[in-house]
Amino acid sequence: MGRTKFKPNRDRNVRLADQIQKDLASLIQREVDVSRAGLVTLTAVDLSVDYAHAKVYFTVMGAEPDVAAAALNEKAGWLHSLLFKLLRIHTVPTLRFLHDDQLARGIALSQLIDRANRPSAEAFAPAGPDDPREQP
Repeated sequence: MGRTKFKPNRDRNVRLADQIQKDLASLIQREVDVSRAGLVTLTAVDLSVDYAHAKVYFTVMGAEPDVAAAALNEKAGWLHSLLFKLLRIHTVPTLRFLHDDQLARGIALSQLIDRANRPSAEAFAPAGPDDPREQP
């Protein structure tokens, strides 16, 4: 007999990641101290194929990303236990919080594109009579 290959159900993985993101957002709002972690917004949840591990990406306002990540990772076990009660599934993933810097990189990239597309004043300035660029 041949071995059967395990095919992960991508739709279930996406649905579960979305549900974890929604539930965690409400739990963080209630359970994590805003004065220490700042205002946290969850941007994505990345689940492993076996649902045992989850990387939770977040952005933060009002606190340093490292401080917010430390505060969230301290509460990860508590959030895991609360999530277990909400989800009612066999395997609730362990949580690891990571700061999502895609927004900052996107803004920086957009500024670079704007600067590259902006016409420079020197390139379109009319050449004066004493201008060395003028050819005789």
